[in-house]
Amino acid sequence: QNRKLAAGTQELCYGVFGIVHSGGTRTPLWAAEYIRADNLDRARKLDRDDKFHAEQQLPRGQRAELADYARSGYDRGHLAPNANMPDRRTQRESFSLANMVPQDRKHNRDIWAPIENAVRTMARKEGELYVITGPAFLGSSLKKVGNVIVPTHLYKVVYSPRQKLAAAWFTENAAEAPINVV
Repeated sequence: QNRKLAAGTQELCYGVFGIVHSGGTRTPLWAAEYIRADNLDRARKLDRDDKFHAEQQLPRGQRAELADYARSGYDRGHLAPNANMPDRRTQRESFSLANMVPQDRKHNRDIWAPIENAVRTMARKEGELYVITGPAFLGSSLKKVGNVIVPTHLYKVVYSPRQKLAAAWFTENAAEAPINVV
């Protein structure tokens, strides 16, 4: 375990997901979701309301601010996706910067979004899924946007209670990233 990542960790529980946030990276270390098909049906009926905001539950010196991402060239990539949120309250919670990592724009839109869609399709078929999503910070020379450390990779682990099977994706946070599926 990297002690720098563990600095200032804090658990945050929201309506349909929870995270462990690192004050060292100013990102979540992981997000946990229990995804139900009925919640996804409710989420489909909501228009996206992009109101990104700093997480007020976190100390100012340990959280990301909107200015960190401004003109950075990176997307604010959700770990618990907005499209999984069944109501306005949980949708607002999903736009907390505590649920975001700096994500390569092309990766977010062309690689990660299809993975998130595949998980939603799986959840509708299975009825329910448990999902853990997080960043990986590999290597000794990590980039920063503002005060936020950019993850080198992202992962998603999915468990189906119905089938008692799991799957995982691990991909580099880059425009042309190989995808490893287990």
